[in-house]
Amino acid sequence: MDKTTFNLLVWVWTAIGVMVFLLLLFVTAPYGRHSSKKWGVTIPDRLGWFMMEIPALLIFIWLIITGSEQKTAVVWIIAFLYAFHYLNRSVIYPIRIRTKGKEMPLVIALMAIFFNFVNAGFLGYYTGTLQTQYTNEWFTDPRFITGLPLFITGMIINVTSDEKLIHLRKRSTNGYQIPRGGLFEKVSCPNFFGEVVEWAGFAIICWSLPALSFFVWTFCNLVPRALAHHKWYRSHFSDYPAGRKAVFPFIL
Repeated sequence: MDKTTFNLLVWVWTAIGVMVFLLLLFVTAPYGRHSSKKWGVTIPDRLGWFMMEIPALLIFIWLIITGSEQKTAVVWIIAFLYAFHYLNRSVIYPIRIRTKGKEMPLVIALMAIFFNFVNAGFLGYYTGTLQTQYTNEWFTDPRFITGLPLFITGMIINVTSDEKLIHLRKRSTNGYQIPRGGLFEKVSCPNFFGEVVEWAGFAIICWSLPALSFFVWTFCNLVPRALAHHKWYRSHFSDYPAGRKAVFPFIL
């Protein structure tokens, strides 16, 4: 595929992400605390998470390995950062979550598989075949130097916030309590905030259209989700802290 056609497809995919954002402001995806059996056949949460996330890891790595462009150290660092996130999300996180008896609609898992297939396909094909800028000089480029700590910071926020949520689950209140401590004092969903920061850093590191598209899709998926979580917390806990925002401290 030539670069012009590739870029056109990525722009179309990005535009779809913006439309999905507008839809998700009014329709909450029915999994997790918003789970609903009205969406048809359901599957166990752990299986659903694995099914949804593992394609993103496998497709990206396969396209890097089989791609025609030179595999520089920069390419492998980019691949490692991406793979580290998705190894946690597809394998470690599903094992550790406390979701005994909880299920998600199969259709949601299938939609997520498609989403990850396309995003990983664009990122992997570009990084493994189309890019030409990832020489070793990229390590000293301001974009790499700026994006790497941003990515790491976002990942730490994401993982540590998930850790707090995993250990917060108890039998009372349908297994949910008010999260407290750290960034939870500022926002309802610091795990989502961390993931947005993480992929913003990744987009800066890569400085490519597919990486930008991935960030846009992350933002468009997670911000409406955070708003829905925030609304859920406020409706289920009368003593929920009034000063907390949904996802971005002091802003939203």
